[in-house]
Order: sequence, then structure tokens, then C-alpha cells
Amino acid sequence: MKVVGVSACPAGLAHTPMAAKALMKAGEKMGWDVKMEQQSAMGTINRVTREEALAADFVLIASDQKIKEMERFEGRPTIRVDINMCIKAPEAVLKKCGAAVEAKK
Repeated sequence: MKVVGVSACPAGLAHTPMAAKALMKAGEKMGWDVKMEQQSAMGTINRVTREEALAADFVLIASDQKIKEMERFEGRPTIRVDINMCIKAPEAVLKKCGAAVEAKK
């Protein structure tokens, strides 16, 4: 499965990179292609393009913050998850989101 997403927290210094790395590592373990963008006060790291979003099975937003440039994800299944859950149980988050997307097909 191919997943793109964005992680963001108020400061973006701890939870943002922790969630992004945890999700990408879990995806690798599962054999999934996961790319996570990080949005923080320091700027954007690993930006997801519109083309990457269109090629993804779903978009995962690991945040309760406002995400910049959400319009690039229009037309794609988008799931918003608490950033802490992505850090604590990234594999479970990916599996649950993937199952939800598959069930809607």
C-alpha cells in the first residue's frame, strides 16, 4: 500500500518528527511505501507533492493542527489521526487506516 501524509504539532520539534519517523519505519516493516511530510515552526521537511498524493492509496494526517496546502490532497481518501497514537502504535494506525480505505472501495 502507498501512503503519504503530514505530521504536525504546535512547536514541531519533538512529536512531529517522532510521528513521521515512526510511521515510515512501521510502513517499511509492513512492506508499505510511506512518505511523511513534517510541518513545524521551522518550516516543511520532506514535502509531499500533488503527484505523490494522487498516486497514494490514502493520505494520513497525524495532527490536530491546521495543515498547510491541504488542497493538494483533494480527491484522495484522507484520515486524520491523533499524533500521539502515531508515535505509540504506528503499525496499528497504518493497519486500521488501510482497512478503512479498503472497506470503502
